[in-house]
Amino acid sequence: MIPLGRQRRRSVPAALIAAIVLVGVATGCSPTSHKSAPTAGASTSAIPTPTPTPTVDPIAGLSMAQRVGQVFMVGTPASTAAAITKQLVSGRHVGNIFLSGRSRSGVAATAAVVAQFRALVGPDSTGGEPLLVATDQEGGEVQVLHGPGFSSIPTGVAQSRLTTAALAAGATGWGNQLAAAGVNMDLAPVVDVVASPATARQNPPIGGFQREIGFVPSAIAAHAAIFRDGMGSAHVITVDKHFPGLGLVGANTDNRSGVTDRVTASSSPSVGIYRTEIAAGLQCVMVSSATYSHIDPKRPGVFSPAMVTGLLRKGLGFDGVIMTDDVSAARQTLAWSPASRAILSLQAGVDLVLVSDNPAVAAQMVDAVLAKANADPAFAEIVNNAARRVVELKAANGLVVAPAAPTG
Repeated sequence: MIPLGRQRRRSVPAALIAAIVLVGVATGCSPTSHKSAPTAGASTSAIPTPTPTPTVDPIAGLSMAQRVGQVFMVGTPASTAAAITKQLVSGRHVGNIFLSGRSRSGVAATAAVVAQFRALVGPDSTGGEPLLVATDQEGGEVQVLHGPGFSSIPTGVAQSRLTTAALAAGATGWGNQLAAAGVNMDLAPVVDVVASPATARQNPPIGGFQREIGFVPSAIAAHAAIFRDGMGSAHVITVDKHFPGLGLVGANTDNRSGVTDRVTASSSPSVGIYRTEIAAGLQCVMVSSATYSHIDPKRPGVFSPAMVTGLLRKGLGFDGVIMTDDVSAARQTLAWSPASRAILSLQAGVDLVLVSDNPAVAAQMVDAVLAKANADPAFAEIVNNAARRVVELKAANGLVVAPAAPTG
């Protein structure tokens, strides 16, 4: 979007396997001991077999409508709780919100807006699942929240010149400010690679706003890790964007269609940054809506199975949450109906559909996804997997439903 940790399948560690074998030897058990005849004088009582702890599906208690709601993040003006967005949470089970636009109301006023949405959380709306509350708090021209209690965050370019200590302190402070305002997700940092300082302004969505946090991939990845750790200390989830890189296009996907990157490939440095970030514990990635001719020339990235499932999920091994850039008002995706935008994103492998700038289309999207999930078991499983990742991300980060404020 341009200005204006699921539960993993873990293999059993080798050390644990060795420990189990040693215990078996110590107790006289072996993998085949249950088939051997008892020795003379030995008790014939079987050694009790431990009952395995059943794995509980984190979405088992959610209806299909509530699962669909978990895969959407819908916008509201940062300074007010929009009625349409509140209705989507309470009536269509939408499980995540985005604070959009610009607000100079400050931390306390923002927290009051967020509280109105959190008050809607319950068994009949989100199935009791807490909300992801996100915003764009990058810095420079891309900072949604201002006013009392919020610092003025420097541009990405300016951040890249900070010392490691200064950046870590800054990110920690900015994260604490977001947390105090009720925000638990920041759609930042930008890890796009812009060609060079001399040509940065020729890249409208990133370089044009000085959003880049450097020009050397290793330095960008290091910056992103420090930013993530600082935000994480305040329990704010960060989102690397815009996969596989939006720094080499010549137009802005928000206000132009047909935006195509003819340079980036699966082996490009901008993709390599994500490999480094994934190894460092990255939890969430935003996918670009540009088209990448060397990866999938036929469709925008947010709709591309080759890019989302093929490259990001399988090629790079990312098993966290994947979200779209805004698909509600971006000119790049308007040729598709709202229903198609949501369905195609999920079929591509996305987990979270961002409907930030025009929440009026969210109801169409939610209804279309629910109807298809109810009619198509294969698509229902796609929704289940996406909802599961989102719910697991919330649990992994300790998100809980805040108690309702006392009344009277």
